[in-house]
Amino acid sequence: MPKMKTKKAVSKRFKLTKNGKVIRRNQLTGHFMCGKSSKRRRNLRRASVMTGGSAKNIAKLLQG
Repeated sequence: MPKMKTKKAVSKRFKLTKNGKVIRRNQLTGHFMCGKSSKRRRNLRRASVMTGGSAKNIAKLLQG
């Protein structure tokens, strides 16, 4: 049986931590940043950890 390939689109958008958690970039950061408060913009700079069923699916795609 051939090896399972990693989905390249997923590997560009998400990363796995050493413990297997999925990290993603925050949404709403592309443009229109001047309408958001400084506190909100500062907090959006940090990456966030995904939870739930979608995180499991993405982790499976990243394993390859």
